[in-house]
Amino acid sequence: MKDSEPIRILIAEDQQLIRRAFAKILELEADIRVVGQAADGAEAIELARRHRPDIVLMDLQMPRVSGAQATQRIVAELPDTQVVVLTTFDTDELVFEAIGAGAQAYLLKDATETEILETIRRVHRGESHLSPNISRKLLEEFRRSRPTGRHEAGWEESEPLTEREEEILALITQGRSNRDIADKIFLAEGTVKNYVSRIMEKLGVSSRTELAVLALKRKRP
Repeated sequence: MKDSEPIRILIAEDQQLIRRAFAKILELEADIRVVGQAADGAEAIELARRHRPDIVLMDLQMPRVSGAQATQRIVAELPDTQVVVLTTFDTDELVFEAIGAGAQAYLLKDATETEILETIRRVHRGESHLSPNISRKLLEEFRRSRPTGRHEAGWEESEPLTEREEEILALITQGRSNRDIADKIFLAEGTVKNYVSRIMEKLGVSSRTELAVLALKRKRP
C-alpha cells in the first residue's frame, strides 16, 4: 500500500452508539477511511473477507463469535490485515487470549483519542502497542515464566541474551517501537532494529507479537 493511500479500517463493536462514535472520530482523519462496521464477531469475519481492511478495530465481548475468535480467524485468513483490540476488559485471560490470537495492539476504551489514532498509525507501520496496564500484565508474566522455567515453558534460546538484549526485550514487551527504544537507551534506530532481529533469532520467533505470546507459555495445570 502506498503511503498516500488512507488506512482502511473495519470497526467491530456490538454497541451501536460506541461503534458509530468510533466511526465519526476516525472519519475526521484525512489518512483514515472506515470501510465497514460489524455488530458481532461473525460479521467482523465476513466484512474483513469482503473489504480486506488494513486494520480491524476489535471489541472482545461480542455475540455469536467472540472478538478473540474473530481475531484468530481474520489473522489466519488475511495476513495483510492487523487487529487492534479496543475493549473495556483487561482480565488476564482475555488479554492473553487476544494476543495469542494474533492481535497486534491492545487498548482499553478509556484510552485517549490521540492514543487510539497513534496506535492505529503505528500498527499500520508494522509496530505494536499495548496500553500501560496491559504491558505490565505481560511483563509480569514474562518475568515469572522466564527465570526458572524457560525450557519447561517451551522457551528455547540458541544462545543466552546479552544484558543489552535483555533491556531491549523488556522494552519490546511493553509494546515500544524501535524509535521509542532508540530514544530511551540512546542508540540509533537502525542499531535497535539489528538488536531486535538478533533477539528474535535467538528466541526462535518472527515478530514482536510472538515475543508477547511467549509470556503465555507458562506452566499451566
